[in-house]
Amino acid sequence: MNDPRKTHLAGLAALWLATMMILPRAIQAQTCLTADDMDAATKTALTNTGQRFFDLVAKGDSATLRQNAIPSLARDFSGIEAAIRENQPNLSAAKATSRPPFLLKAEGTAPLQRAEFLCGVFGPNGQTATSSEFVIPNLPPGGYGIVILDTSTAKGFYTVSFVLQQSGTEWKLGGFYAKATQISGHDGNWFADRARQFKAKSQLHNAWLYFAEARELLVPVPFMYTQKTDKLYDESQAVKPADLPIDGTTTDMIVAGKTYKLTALFPLTVAGELDLVVKYQSADVSNTTQTFAENMAVIKGLLMKYPEFRDAFDGVVARAVEPSGRDYGSLLPMKDIK
Repeated sequence: MNDPRKTHLAGLAALWLATMMILPRAIQAQTCLTADDMDAATKTALTNTGQRFFDLVAKGDSATLRQNAIPSLARDFSGIEAAIRENQPNLSAAKATSRPPFLLKAEGTAPLQRAEFLCGVFGPNGQTATSSEFVIPNLPPGGYGIVILDTSTAKGFYTVSFVLQQSGTEWKLGGFYAKATQISGHDGNWFADRARQFKAKSQLHNAWLYFAEARELLVPVPFMYTQKTDKLYDESQAVKPADLPIDGTTTDMIVAGKTYKLTALFPLTVAGELDLVVKYQSADVSNTTQTFAENMAVIKGLLMKYPEFRDAFDGVVARAVEPSGRDYGSLLPMKDIK
Protein backbone atom coordinates (compact mmCIF):
# COMPACT_ATOMS: atom_id res chain seq x y z
CA MET A 1 0.00 0.00 0.00
CA ASN A 2 2.97 2.34 0.43
CA ASP A 3 6.05 3.28 -1.55
CA PRO A 4 8.78 1.20 0.15
CA ARG A 5 11.51 3.72 -0.58
CA LYS A 6 12.60 5.67 2.48
CA THR A 7 14.05 8.49 0.40
CA HIS A 8 12.03 10.23 -2.28
CA LEU A 9 13.46 9.85 -5.76
CA ALA A 10 14.06 13.60 -6.10
CA GLY A 11 16.26 13.36 -3.05
CA LEU A 12 18.10 10.42 -4.58
CA ALA A 13 18.70 12.33 -7.79
CA ALA A 14 19.94 15.39 -5.92
CA LEU A 15 22.26 13.24 -3.82
CA TRP A 16 23.53 11.53 -6.95
CA LEU A 17 24.28 14.85 -8.65
CA ALA A 18 25.94 16.25 -5.54
CA THR A 19 28.20 13.29 -4.85
CA MET A 20 29.17 11.98 -8.28
CA MET A 21 32.28 14.21 -8.23
CA ILE A 22 33.56 13.08 -4.84
CA LEU A 23 32.37 9.47 -4.62
CA PRO A 24 32.66 7.98 -8.12
CA ARG A 25 33.51 4.48 -6.89
CA ALA A 26 30.42 4.36 -4.60
CA ILE A 27 28.15 5.62 -7.37
CA GLN A 28 29.44 2.93 -9.72
CA ALA A 29 28.51 0.18 -7.24
CA GLN A 30 24.98 0.10 -8.70
CA THR A 31 24.56 1.02 -12.35
CA CYS A 32 21.83 0.63 -14.94
CA LEU A 33 22.18 0.58 -18.70
CA THR A 34 19.17 1.13 -20.92
CA ALA A 35 18.85 -0.52 -24.32
CA ASP A 36 20.37 2.59 -25.92
CA ASP A 37 23.41 2.38 -23.62
CA MET A 38 24.26 -1.35 -23.82
CA ASP A 39 26.09 -3.06 -26.66
CA ALA A 40 24.07 -4.73 -29.39
CA ALA A 41 25.13 -8.26 -28.44
CA THR A 42 23.95 -7.88 -24.85
CA LYS A 43 20.66 -6.31 -25.93
CA THR A 44 20.03 -9.17 -28.37
CA ALA A 45 20.93 -11.81 -25.78
CA LEU A 46 18.56 -10.34 -23.18
CA THR A 47 15.70 -9.94 -25.66
CA ASN A 48 16.13 -13.43 -27.13
CA THR A 49 16.33 -15.03 -23.68
CA GLY A 50 13.17 -13.24 -22.55
CA GLN A 51 11.31 -14.37 -25.67
CA ARG A 52 12.52 -17.95 -25.25
CA PHE A 53 11.42 -18.03 -21.62
CA PHE A 54 8.04 -16.54 -22.59
CA ASP A 55 7.53 -19.36 -25.10
CA LEU A 56 8.31 -21.90 -22.35
CA VAL A 57 5.75 -20.27 -20.04
CA ALA A 58 3.17 -20.27 -22.84
CA LYS A 59 3.76 -24.01 -23.29
CA GLY A 60 3.64 -24.65 -19.55
CA ASP A 61 7.18 -26.10 -19.69
CA SER A 62 8.21 -25.57 -16.08
CA ALA A 63 10.85 -28.30 -16.23
CA THR A 64 12.93 -26.55 -18.89
CA LEU A 65 12.57 -23.22 -17.16
CA ARG A 66 13.79 -24.76 -13.94
CA GLN A 67 16.84 -26.14 -15.75
CA ASN A 68 17.58 -22.59 -16.89
CA ALA A 69 17.10 -20.99 -13.46
CA ILE A 70 19.78 -19.80 -11.05
CA PRO A 71 20.61 -22.49 -8.44
CA SER A 72 18.82 -20.80 -5.50
CA LEU A 73 15.60 -20.52 -7.52
CA ALA A 74 15.86 -24.00 -9.01
CA ARG A 75 16.07 -25.50 -5.51
CA ASP A 76 12.66 -24.07 -4.63
CA PHE A 77 10.75 -23.62 -7.88
CA SER A 78 7.27 -24.20 -6.49
CA GLY A 79 6.28 -20.52 -6.58
CA ILE A 80 7.32 -20.16 -10.22
CA GLU A 81 5.55 -23.40 -11.15
CA ALA A 82 2.34 -22.17 -9.52
CA ALA A 83 2.56 -18.86 -11.39
CA ILE A 84 3.10 -20.68 -14.68
CA ARG A 85 0.10 -22.96 -14.08
CA GLU A 86 -2.06 -19.93 -13.28
CA ASN A 87 -1.06 -17.91 -16.34
CA GLN A 88 -0.33 -20.52 -19.00
CA PRO A 89 -3.96 -20.94 -20.15
CA ASN A 90 -4.16 -17.21 -20.90
CA LEU A 91 -0.76 -17.07 -22.59
CA SER A 92 -0.83 -20.31 -24.58
CA ALA A 93 -1.99 -18.70 -27.84
CA ALA A 94 -0.54 -15.24 -27.22
CA LYS A 95 2.27 -13.48 -29.05
CA ALA A 96 4.59 -11.23 -27.09
CA THR A 97 6.47 -8.06 -27.97
CA SER A 98 9.56 -7.22 -25.95
CA ARG A 99 10.18 -3.75 -24.58
CA PRO A 100 13.76 -2.39 -24.59
CA PRO A 101 15.57 -4.34 -21.82
CA PHE A 102 17.52 -3.02 -18.84
CA LEU A 103 20.96 -4.16 -17.70
CA LEU A 104 21.68 -3.81 -13.98
CA LYS A 105 25.14 -4.20 -12.49
CA ALA A 106 25.70 -4.60 -8.76
CA GLU A 107 29.31 -4.48 -7.64
CA GLY A 108 30.88 -5.61 -4.38
CA THR A 109 31.54 -8.81 -2.48
CA ALA A 110 28.36 -9.11 -0.38
CA PRO A 111 24.62 -8.80 -1.04
CA LEU A 112 23.38 -5.22 -1.19
CA GLN A 113 20.77 -4.62 1.49
CA ARG A 114 19.04 -2.10 -0.73
CA ALA A 115 20.19 -1.92 -4.33
CA GLU A 116 18.89 1.15 -6.19
CA PHE A 117 19.31 1.48 -9.94
CA LEU A 118 18.61 4.76 -11.73
CA CYS A 119 17.97 4.05 -15.42
CA GLY A 120 17.88 6.67 -18.16
CA VAL A 121 18.13 10.44 -17.90
CA PHE A 122 17.10 12.14 -14.65
CA GLY A 123 16.35 15.83 -14.20
CA PRO A 124 16.94 18.20 -11.27
CA ASN A 125 13.60 17.12 -9.76
CA GLY A 126 14.16 13.40 -10.19
CA GLN A 127 12.52 11.17 -12.78
CA THR A 128 11.74 12.18 -16.35
CA ALA A 129 9.24 10.74 -18.83
CA THR A 130 11.83 8.25 -20.10
CA SER A 131 13.56 7.24 -16.85
CA SER A 132 12.95 4.32 -14.49
CA GLU A 133 14.17 3.21 -11.10
CA PHE A 134 14.50 -0.31 -9.71
CA VAL A 135 14.83 -0.93 -5.96
CA ILE A 136 15.76 -4.51 -5.06
CA PRO A 137 16.52 -5.67 -1.50
CA ASN A 138 19.26 -8.16 -0.60
CA LEU A 139 20.68 -8.35 -4.11
CA PRO A 140 23.91 -10.34 -4.54
CA PRO A 141 26.63 -8.74 -6.67
CA GLY A 142 26.40 -9.56 -10.36
CA GLY A 143 24.89 -8.65 -13.69
CA TYR A 144 21.12 -8.69 -14.10
CA GLY A 145 18.70 -8.16 -16.93
CA ILE A 146 15.10 -6.98 -16.76
CA VAL A 147 13.09 -8.10 -19.78
CA ILE A 148 9.45 -6.99 -20.05
CA LEU A 149 7.10 -8.34 -22.72
CA ASP A 150 3.64 -7.05 -23.65
CA THR A 151 0.97 -9.43 -24.85
CA SER A 152 -2.72 -9.45 -25.64
CA THR A 153 -4.78 -12.43 -24.49
CA ALA A 154 -8.41 -13.45 -24.62
CA LYS A 155 -8.70 -12.01 -21.10
CA GLY A 156 -7.04 -8.69 -21.88
CA PHE A 157 -3.59 -7.16 -21.92
CA TYR A 158 -0.77 -8.64 -19.86
CA THR A 159 2.87 -7.96 -19.12
CA VAL A 160 5.23 -10.88 -18.62
CA SER A 161 8.56 -9.97 -17.04
CA PHE A 162 11.74 -11.90 -16.35
CA VAL A 163 14.61 -11.08 -14.04
CA LEU A 164 17.72 -12.64 -15.56
CA GLN A 165 21.09 -13.17 -13.89
CA GLN A 166 24.29 -13.44 -15.88
CA SER A 167 26.17 -16.72 -15.47
CA GLY A 168 29.24 -16.81 -17.69
CA THR A 169 27.97 -16.31 -21.22
CA GLU A 170 24.41 -17.34 -20.34
CA TRP A 171 21.44 -15.56 -18.81
CA LYS A 172 19.63 -17.58 -16.15
CA LEU A 173 16.11 -17.14 -14.80
CA GLY A 174 16.07 -15.25 -11.50
CA GLY A 175 12.44 -14.14 -11.32
CA PHE A 176 9.12 -14.33 -13.17
CA TYR A 177 6.16 -11.94 -13.07
CA ALA A 178 2.94 -12.08 -15.07
CA LYS A 179 0.13 -9.62 -14.49
CA ALA A 180 -2.89 -8.10 -16.16
CA THR A 181 -2.52 -4.42 -16.97
CA GLN A 182 -6.26 -3.79 -16.72
CA ILE A 183 -9.13 -4.67 -14.41
CA SER A 184 -12.51 -4.97 -16.12
CA GLY A 185 -11.06 -3.04 -19.05
CA HIS A 186 -9.67 -0.23 -16.89
CA ASP A 187 -5.96 0.61 -16.76
CA GLY A 188 -3.87 2.44 -14.18
CA ASN A 189 -4.65 5.86 -15.62
CA TRP A 190 -8.38 5.20 -15.17
CA PHE A 191 -7.85 4.21 -11.54
CA ALA A 192 -5.82 7.38 -10.97
CA ASP A 193 -8.66 9.47 -12.41
CA ARG A 194 -11.18 7.65 -10.22
CA ALA A 195 -8.97 8.26 -7.19
CA ARG A 196 -9.11 11.99 -7.90
CA GLN A 197 -12.90 11.78 -8.24
CA PHE A 198 -13.14 10.02 -4.87
CA LYS A 199 -10.91 12.72 -3.38
CA ALA A 200 -13.21 15.43 -4.76
CA LYS A 201 -16.15 13.69 -3.03
CA SER A 202 -14.14 13.48 0.24
CA GLN A 203 -14.04 9.69 -0.02
CA LEU A 204 -10.40 9.72 1.01
CA HIS A 205 -10.20 6.02 1.91
CA ASN A 206 -11.32 5.05 -1.59
CA ALA A 207 -8.95 7.63 -3.08
CA TRP A 208 -5.99 6.21 -1.14
CA LEU A 209 -6.74 2.63 -2.22
CA TYR A 210 -7.35 3.58 -5.86
CA PHE A 211 -4.09 5.52 -6.05
CA ALA A 212 -2.38 2.35 -4.82
CA GLU A 213 -4.11 0.24 -7.47
CA ALA A 214 -3.18 2.76 -10.17
CA ARG A 215 0.50 2.48 -9.25
CA GLU A 216 0.25 -1.31 -9.19
CA LEU A 217 -1.20 -1.45 -12.70
CA LEU A 218 1.25 1.02 -14.23
CA VAL A 219 4.43 -0.99 -13.56
CA PRO A 220 5.13 -4.57 -14.68
CA VAL A 221 7.15 -5.52 -11.59
CA PRO A 222 6.62 -4.36 -7.98
CA PHE A 223 10.16 -3.01 -7.58
CA MET A 224 9.97 -0.57 -10.55
CA TYR A 225 9.19 3.14 -10.28
CA THR A 226 8.57 5.75 -12.96
CA GLN A 227 7.85 9.45 -13.11
CA LYS A 228 4.14 8.68 -13.29
CA THR A 229 4.12 6.35 -10.28
CA ASP A 230 6.23 8.83 -8.29
CA LYS A 231 3.67 11.56 -8.97
CA LEU A 232 0.83 9.23 -7.98
CA TYR A 233 2.66 8.41 -4.76
CA ASP A 234 2.90 12.13 -3.99
CA GLU A 235 -0.81 12.57 -4.73
CA SER A 236 -1.71 9.65 -2.49
CA GLN A 237 0.10 11.17 0.48
CA ALA A 238 -2.39 14.05 0.46
CA VAL A 239 -5.25 11.62 1.13
CA LYS A 240 -3.40 9.15 3.37
CA PRO A 241 -5.94 8.12 6.05
CA ALA A 242 -4.94 7.92 9.69
CA ASP A 243 -7.49 5.23 10.61
CA LEU A 244 -6.39 2.37 8.34
CA PRO A 245 -3.66 -0.21 9.00
CA ILE A 246 -0.77 1.38 7.08
CA ASP A 247 3.03 1.17 7.37
CA GLY A 248 2.86 -1.86 9.65
CA THR A 249 0.42 -0.29 12.11
CA THR A 250 -2.78 -1.94 13.31
CA THR A 251 -6.27 -0.53 13.67
CA ASP A 252 -8.90 -1.64 16.19
CA MET A 253 -12.46 -2.17 14.99
CA ILE A 254 -15.26 -3.02 17.40
CA VAL A 255 -18.09 -5.22 16.09
CA ALA A 256 -20.89 -6.38 18.40
CA GLY A 257 -18.75 -5.67 21.45
CA LYS A 258 -15.72 -7.59 20.19
CA THR A 259 -12.49 -5.84 19.19
CA TYR A 260 -10.80 -6.97 16.00
CA LYS A 261 -7.24 -5.84 15.32
CA LEU A 262 -6.90 -5.09 11.61
CA THR A 263 -3.38 -5.52 10.21
CA ALA A 264 -3.75 -4.84 6.47
CA LEU A 265 -6.21 -3.43 3.96
CA PHE A 266 -5.56 -3.46 0.23
CA PRO A 267 -7.26 -3.99 -3.17
CA LEU A 268 -6.92 -7.33 -4.96
CA THR A 269 -8.10 -8.57 -8.33
CA VAL A 270 -10.16 -11.76 -8.07
CA ALA A 271 -11.64 -13.30 -11.24
CA GLY A 272 -11.49 -9.97 -13.06
CA GLU A 273 -13.16 -8.02 -10.26
CA LEU A 274 -11.64 -5.61 -7.77
CA ASP A 275 -12.15 -6.75 -4.19
CA LEU A 276 -10.98 -5.27 -0.92
CA VAL A 277 -8.90 -7.52 1.33
CA VAL A 278 -8.88 -6.96 5.08
CA LYS A 279 -6.55 -8.96 7.31
CA TYR A 280 -6.95 -9.23 11.08
CA GLN A 281 -5.32 -11.03 13.97
CA SER A 282 -6.77 -14.32 15.17
CA ALA A 283 -5.58 -16.62 17.94
CA ASP A 284 -6.68 -19.78 16.10
CA VAL A 285 -8.31 -20.43 12.71
CA SER A 286 -8.65 -24.19 13.03
CA ASN A 287 -12.36 -23.94 13.87
CA THR A 288 -13.38 -22.89 10.39
CA THR A 289 -17.08 -22.50 11.27
CA GLN A 290 -16.26 -20.01 13.99
CA THR A 291 -13.62 -18.26 11.88
CA PHE A 292 -16.06 -17.94 8.98
CA ALA A 293 -18.55 -16.26 11.29
CA GLU A 294 -15.85 -13.86 12.51
CA ASN A 295 -14.86 -13.12 8.92
CA MET A 296 -18.46 -12.21 8.14
CA ALA A 297 -18.58 -9.99 11.21
CA VAL A 298 -15.39 -8.20 10.15
CA ILE A 299 -16.69 -7.66 6.62
CA LYS A 300 -20.01 -6.24 7.78
CA GLY A 301 -18.33 -4.15 10.46
CA LEU A 302 -15.91 -2.73 7.90
CA LEU A 303 -18.76 -1.65 5.63
CA MET A 304 -20.64 -0.11 8.54
CA LYS A 305 -17.56 1.91 9.48
CA TYR A 306 -16.58 2.80 5.90
CA PRO A 307 -19.74 2.76 3.74
CA GLU A 308 -17.86 4.53 0.92
CA PHE A 309 -16.21 1.20 0.06
CA ARG A 310 -19.50 0.15 -1.55
CA ASP A 311 -18.81 2.66 -4.33
CA ALA A 312 -15.34 1.34 -5.09
CA PHE A 313 -15.19 -2.46 -4.76
CA ASP A 314 -17.02 -5.56 -6.01
CA GLY A 315 -16.60 -7.50 -2.78
CA VAL A 316 -14.67 -7.86 0.46
CA VAL A 317 -12.30 -10.66 1.47
CA ALA A 318 -11.63 -11.09 5.19
CA ARG A 319 -8.59 -13.13 6.20
CA ALA A 320 -8.09 -14.23 9.80
CA VAL A 321 -4.35 -14.68 10.43
CA GLU A 322 -2.78 -16.70 13.25
CA PRO A 323 0.56 -15.73 14.83
CA SER A 324 2.09 -18.64 12.87
CA GLY A 325 0.97 -17.04 9.61
CA ARG A 326 -1.71 -19.62 8.85
CA ASP A 327 -4.87 -17.90 7.70
CA TYR A 328 -8.45 -18.53 6.69
CA GLY A 329 -10.26 -16.29 4.21
CA SER A 330 -13.84 -15.67 3.17
CA LEU A 331 -15.23 -13.61 0.28
CA LEU A 332 -18.55 -11.79 0.33
CA PRO A 333 -19.78 -9.97 -2.79
CA MET A 334 -20.70 -6.35 -2.13
CA LYS A 335 -24.31 -6.91 -3.21
CA ASP A 336 -24.68 -9.54 -0.47
CA ILE A 337 -23.35 -7.37 2.35
CA LYS A 338 -26.37 -6.09 4.25
